[in-house]
Amino acid sequence: MPIKAVIFDLDGTITEPYFDFDAIREEIGLPRDSGPILESMEKMTSQQHRTAEKILYFHEQKAVMESKLNADAKETLLTIRAEGIHIGILTRNKRDNAFAIARKHGLEFDAVVGREDGPVKPDAFGVLKLCRKFGVKPEETLLVGDYLFDLQCAKAAGAIAVLLANHHQAGEFVEHADFSIENISGILEIIANKNSE
Repeated sequence: MPIKAVIFDLDGTITEPYFDFDAIREEIGLPRDSGPILESMEKMTSQQHRTAEKILYFHEQKAVMESKLNADAKETLLTIRAEGIHIGILTRNKRDNAFAIARKHGLEFDAVVGREDGPVKPDAFGVLKLCRKFGVKPEETLLVGDYLFDLQCAKAAGAIAVLLANHHQAGEFVEHADFSIENISGILEIIANKNSE
């Protein structure tokens, strides 16, 4: 079945990994090993939540300003666009930050789903929302990310899970992926193979 859309994670996939989540947890007042920050914030009082949101916002703004693209990210996106394939971004970050990254690096996304839009990864919500927007089926869609939640999200939605294995933790996640690539340009070969089936 031909690939009609590619959905990318943002930090660590389009851009080089930036966030030190352990340090952010500590600043928020959470134990370093307390798990995903957004889920921990759901259990906070409204005052604690506001404080945590401010700290997170500060780090996310800094990440945008200091962001660097992963090797071959821009060229890969341009090639995908030239082939008429939809490009979506699905991030646990805020939608505005994804658009800020796009402006800074001269990228073009067809649609972005951020954490303010609904349940975050690993929930299937974002993939299904983007597929509806693009008028494509999940099985015609690649989801490319560097973390377990990206792969779980793809599987939950019925999309094709592609692990960007460009970091030391990748080996822990590979069993959840349909494909594993070490450079983002590797998705071009996956698309070519799928489209020639």
